[in-house]
Amino acid sequence: MTADVLTPTGACADPRAVAAEEPADLARVVRARRRPTRRVRLVIATLAVAAVAAVLVRVLLGDYVVALTDLLPILRGEALPDAPGASFIVMEAKVPRALLGLLAGLAFGAAGAMFQTTLRNPLASPDIIGISVGASAAAVIALTFLDAQGLWLPAAALVGAVAVGLLMHAVGRGTTLAGQRMVLVGIGVAALLSSVIQFVMTRTSIQDAQAALVWLTGSLARATWPVIGMLSVAVLVLAPLLAVCARWMRLAELGDDLSATLGAPAGRARLGLVVAVALAAVATSATGPIAFVAFLAGPIARRLCGGRPSLWAAALIGAVVVVLSDFAGDYLIPDVNLPVGVVTGALGAPLMLAVVVTAGRAGKA
Repeated sequence: MTADVLTPTGACADPRAVAAEEPADLARVVRARRRPTRRVRLVIATLAVAAVAAVLVRVLLGDYVVALTDLLPILRGEALPDAPGASFIVMEAKVPRALLGLLAGLAFGAAGAMFQTTLRNPLASPDIIGISVGASAAAVIALTFLDAQGLWLPAAALVGAVAVGLLMHAVGRGTTLAGQRMVLVGIGVAALLSSVIQFVMTRTSIQDAQAALVWLTGSLARATWPVIGMLSVAVLVLAPLLAVCARWMRLAELGDDLSATLGAPAGRARLGLVVAVALAAVATSATGPIAFVAFLAGPIARRLCGGRPSLWAAALIGAVVVVLSDFAGDYLIPDVNLPVGVVTGALGAPLMLAVVVTAGRAGKA
């Protein structure tokens, strides 16, 4: 004898029929859970191809066009008889700027996504809440008053960014609205440090002021192989650490109490912020504060991934934006070279308004 099973309507159902339906329901649940993951993987793969394409556009096109068939021999160090100056132009101008833009975009995009997701605020990105400004202020002060050069500039930028991050954490920790308080403190610190930068610029020489402009606008003009090597090492070291912290990134969106219940305490998720601060600081020390890249990469990645945060999608979006913006700044307007920060700032301002408006509508809904 098999016991009868009551359906939601109260009628009796055959237990064998119910048992047959259970595997089908389980299969539907598994497919529903796999679908968003497949979409995220497809988006990341597409963005990786787009990043490679952007680098090729930056290297091959421009005032001096290089054939794709000639690129590999040039990278191997072979001289081209038909174009004797091609190797110098590609290896000393085109490739360094493309690689620096790629690495800086990856760093800014990943750092911005980590900040926005962990603090649960779309405005929480390094270029909005003072991390990039802190790095810029420290670098400008070191350059102007201490005559810092070489690796001392990135070291000063790292100290400035970490100091701002520690101040934000000290003020916001231990409260139920820690994320919101950290964002507000960061915005206030950014305004204060902007005033400090302006004061320093009025008290320095014209030569030092010109050298400090890279920390105010964001530029790939310092695309040299030592700078690229420094940023490459930083990305290779910090990216795996950020990947480890990304496992708790999605749980941090649920709030401190619920994420702790699910096995990801808030303090563990905050470790990702420390790594993100270091990553943004090193990128800022190499290129200056490239506006809106860290701010926009996260929301765009979330939209492409169907509402799911993705650290790697945001990083690749940042890389594509920086490389293509640098190319547009050099060749969009004839005889005018614009720093990459000017281009991203012009494009990012209206997109920032769109993000704020969208976030406001979502909050009302």
